[in-house]
Amino acid sequence: MSVRTGALLIHGLGGTQFDLGSMHKVLQRAGVETHAVTLPGHGGQPEDLVDVRMEDWLDTVTAAYRELAPQYDTFHVLGMCLGSLLALALCERVQHAKGKLVTLAPPVFIDGWSTPWYRQLRHVVYCIPGMSDKMKVEEDEPFGIKNATVRAIVKAKFARGDNFHYRWVPLACIRQVDRLRRLVLAGARDISCPTLVVHAREDELTSLKSAEFLQAALPDVRVVVLENSYHMICVDNDRDLVTNSVLEFFGYPPAPARRMRGAGKLDA
Repeated sequence: MSVRTGALLIHGLGGTQFDLGSMHKVLQRAGVETHAVTLPGHGGQPEDLVDVRMEDWLDTVTAAYRELAPQYDTFHVLGMCLGSLLALALCERVQHAKGKLVTLAPPVFIDGWSTPWYRQLRHVVYCIPGMSDKMKVEEDEPFGIKNATVRAIVKAKFARGDNFHYRWVPLACIRQVDRLRRLVLAGARDISCPTLVVHAREDELTSLKSAEFLQAALPDVRVVVLENSYHMICVDNDRDLVTNSVLEFFGYPPAPARRMRGAGKLDA
C-alpha cells in the first residue's frame, strides 16, 4: 500500500498562492499532494477585508485541515506571512501531530526596518469607531522584494491590475492580524510538532525577533536565516534556499536551481 503525503499551504495577507512562489510545484514534484486555501476576504477586492475577523480565517484553515488530514498518512502545514501565523494557531488548536509545520516569514512582531516609528499609534485608531474601516495601508515599494528584477515584475503586475495581490488593505484588517499575533504569542508553547522557521535578516515587515521568539517557545524547532531577501522570501533572491530548506525538512532531496527567463517569469 502506498503512503500518501499531503500539505496545506496558506497564503499571506492580501495575497494569493503567488506569495508562495513555486512551493506548490516543488512539493508536488517531490511527491507531496498540496492543497491551497483562499482566506476569507481574499480573491476579490480589498474592501472585502473590512468585516473579516481573525476567527473567520482560523475557522477556514481549521475546516480545510480537518477535511484533508484524515486522507493522508502524513500531512504537513505550511504558511507564509499571515498564513504562517494561521499555521501556528491551527497547529496549536488541533494539536497537529500528523506531520510537520513550516512558518515562512512569520510576523509575530511587526517591527521590521520599514515599519514607521508611529506604528504603535494604530492601536489608538482601533478605539475610534469606524476609523480603521476607512484607513488604508498601502502596498508600496519595495513590495517585500529585494531582487530588482522580480520587484519590477511585481510593480508591472500592479500597474496592469493583475489580481495576484491587493494594492492595499484596510487598517481594520491589520487589527485582526494583531489579534492573531496575540493568540500566537499566548499559544506557541503548546505546539509540539517539529517546526521549521525561515526568516530573512532584512525582512522589512518583521525582524528576527519573531524567529527568536519561536525558537525559544517551541520544543522542536529549526531556524533558517536568509541573508539576501526581504519579506517575500518565496520569490526573492533566496527562493531556492527556501524551497530546499522545506524539502530537506520534509525529508526530500533538493530541487534544481531556478533561473529568471523570458518576459519576467520565474522558472519553476
